[in-house]
Amino acid sequence: MAETSDQESKTEEPTEKKVRDALEQGKIPVSREASIFASMAALMVIQAFLIGPGVQQLTPMLKSFLDDPEGFPLGTGADAQNLLTVVGLQALRFLVPLVVVLVVFGLAASLLQNAPRLVLERIKPNLSRISPLSGWSRLFGTQGLVEFAKSLFKLAAVTAVVAFVLRSSEARAFEAMYTDPVALPEMILNIAMRIVSAICIATIVLVAIDLAWARFHWRRELRMTRQEIKDEHKQAEGDPLIKARLRSLARDRSRQRMIASASRATLVIANPTHFAIALRYKREESAAPLVVAKGMDVIALKIREVAEQNRIPVIENKALARALYEAVQVDQVIPAEFFRPVAEIIYFLQSKQAPRTEKVQ
Repeated sequence: MAETSDQESKTEEPTEKKVRDALEQGKIPVSREASIFASMAALMVIQAFLIGPGVQQLTPMLKSFLDDPEGFPLGTGADAQNLLTVVGLQALRFLVPLVVVLVVFGLAASLLQNAPRLVLERIKPNLSRISPLSGWSRLFGTQGLVEFAKSLFKLAAVTAVVAFVLRSSEARAFEAMYTDPVALPEMILNIAMRIVSAICIATIVLVAIDLAWARFHWRRELRMTRQEIKDEHKQAEGDPLIKARLRSLARDRSRQRMIASASRATLVIANPTHFAIALRYKREESAAPLVVAKGMDVIALKIREVAEQNRIPVIENKALARALYEAVQVDQVIPAEFFRPVAEIIYFLQSKQAPRTEKVQ
């Protein structure tokens, strides 16, 4: 009941991170019916293209062995080894193509469903896989019922197909009793091909449904609660309190650097304690005054303190200081509309050699 209620609470679609983590852990949607269908298709290809030529190549050797068994001496162990080598090579020539086709179709069924990936997590020991309680829940859970329904469908489909094919081949089977025995293997092969082909056709619908069900069940198992989405978002974005603290520390460092930069200024425009803008103007460095620091209230007082310590002129101009504070940015030159009033102050300082604090209207 707890697992059912927990599953019902997972109403939200999985996030990209949830899906990515599941793929990295090897939790991928896999259709078992697709693999079985691939095996049947491989068997059909083997019957159609490989069994006949393979038997034709194997027949002469078997025929020669049966017609002239004395041609294969077995007097010593070396003779027996030679005979086994010949028989083994012939068997390999017959079996290797069959195995290759089965492997290729099996790999194709797996690769077409999901991209290959190496997941060491899947081979680690997991006690839940051998737990009777977990096994019981898998057998009688939703997935277990679906597998049981698929098995019933396959049993019914295969039984019906085999019965239909054998029923339709009944007359040929009776006729084979009075025909040349050489034609008997070909007749059996044709009946087997009809059975396998019919089974493949009958199970195509089941394979398509199982592919869709595997994807749907996989997505449903990955569903998340709203709290899980919030927690994941918090982990991705970071704790708001920590982020606020980091922003505060960054602002403090920025202020400290800016206040330290005020020592490079050539003049400070203040209002008189609420605003302070530290400007640096050297004709050989830039064509216009550069803002090296600005601040309000406590920061403004700190800038003025640094200016006084470094004997930097402080010009009190309330209107200009307020306008500059709102318009300028640190490490940028002042806007063009402030060129004239700032130039007048610079000219005043250079020509009059004003004391450290002056009031300019």
